[in-house]
Amino acid sequence: MTTETQRRPMAFVREPASDEDMARANHYALISRLFHAAPDGTLLDTLAASGDWPVDGDAPSAEAMLMARAWNALCAASSAMDAAAAQDEFDALFGGVGRPQVVPFASFHLAGFVNEKPLARLRDDLAALGLQRAAGESDPEDHIAALADVMRLLLTDTTRSEADRAAAQDRFFATHIEPWYGALIDALDAAPEANFYRRAGQYLRCFLD
Repeated sequence: MTTETQRRPMAFVREPASDEDMARANHYALISRLFHAAPDGTLLDTLAASGDWPVDGDAPSAEAMLMARAWNALCAASSAMDAAAAQDEFDALFGGVGRPQVVPFASFHLAGFVNEKPLARLRDDLAALGLQRAAGESDPEDHIAALADVMRLLLTDTTRSEADRAAAQDRFFATHIEPWYGALIDALDAAPEANFYRRAGQYLRCFLD
């Protein structure tokens, strides 16, 4: 878990999240998990068994077709990957001494360095939402995994009305994700070591697009 809710007074449930919002929240949860740490064997097996995304309707939209292809490609990559290889790839892309091959922090892509002004603005916005970095988490809050986790929480926060949830999601996405996620995925596409994570990046791009 990359974010957590601060302690605050109990609030009554106003409006339950729709099936569509729950499905979106599940995608954000998967994105957060994939980019926070390498997938383990259980997750790889689950994804491998989840391919063949159906495209409903006689004339599906281009976006639906792209999303289905990206999902099926991610699941196919999962079936060809084991946990040890996934860990090696994750470390090669996101680890190492100094700057990693692929930097998953918003500040880097927006300001050229980590821990810059975009992170400070994010922390202010998280505090206003009643959110903070999870205890024991060392990565800054502008990691793509943490931002995806915030979107999951905003989608499922039934202490807010449906309209308030939608407005909060729109503001957060437009401010903290939309300006830079394309650069992150471009970096993944260009990384020679990216195999599984190139497919994960394509899935991320199609979903966020």
